[in-house]
Amino acid sequence: MAVKIGIIGGSGVYNPDMMGNVKEVKVETPYGMVLPLMGEAEGHEVVFLPRHGTGHSVPPHRINYQANIWGMRALGVEAIIATAAVGSLNPEMAPGDSVFVDQFIDFTKNRRQTFFDGRENGVAHLDFTEPYCPALRKTMAAAAGELRARPGAEFAFHEKGVYICTEGPRFETPAEIRAYALLGADVVGMTSYPEVALAREAGICYATIAMVTNLAAGMAGGRLTHEEVLEVMAKNNSTVWAMLQKTLEKMERVYAAEACTCQEAGRDFTKVFGHIFGENQ
Repeated sequence: MAVKIGIIGGSGVYNPDMMGNVKEVKVETPYGMVLPLMGEAEGHEVVFLPRHGTGHSVPPHRINYQANIWGMRALGVEAIIATAAVGSLNPEMAPGDSVFVDQFIDFTKNRRQTFFDGRENGVAHLDFTEPYCPALRKTMAAAAGELRARPGAEFAFHEKGVYICTEGPRFETPAEIRAYALLGADVVGMTSYPEVALAREAGICYATIAMVTNLAAGMAGGRLTHEEVLEVMAKNNSTVWAMLQKTLEKMERVYAAEACTCQEAGRDFTKVFGHIFGENQ
């Protein structure tokens, strides 16, 4: 049976044109209502959720990450591909490049980052040696490689990178960027955490297409604006959707043949919350 896929669209990725038979659904969660779109693409059921809401109305620090991931789990999603606009700290990762990040550094401050907050919700300590699903990342890299081999294709991708997640909504200072570079960060954004951690807790494979929209503060001179981010994302929107579509095409051949422990990591989630979803414990 085809894997049910979740797509979380970041800045500039709002309209799932590749999906057919699209309908809006409402999912009640313990953390609030989620309003994703459901449809079909490349033989898969797909759940699409714009992370920032309609018209980019929700800033990064106010996103209801718990509700979004719970809603995906409630709809039976097994693998999530997220998109994110990022700034680059690495000279080899230029605006327009895609990075399939494999590690993160958390510099957020006030976000609810776990389903396991004690008492009736239990306590769990998950391994995060490989925070982004290696099977899903390999599938995305295979898809991107095939697209890049097409005549006339002009884009670059990187199979790994370190994503440092800041609280937002402001952009970083040049001093912060210099410090983050010393810590080993390649790209900086405001949304991957705690999304990636909550997906792992829920036993959902998760990977990110981080689209570089600009050089980070202080690296190229000039000021940073959100308009610049959206402008670059708009120019590369077709590339992002092409990668998403090609990744779905390859799910059965590449992803299904790879091993990961993401679903196994969701055992504690099933034990504590499985009765809510009608699952055996």
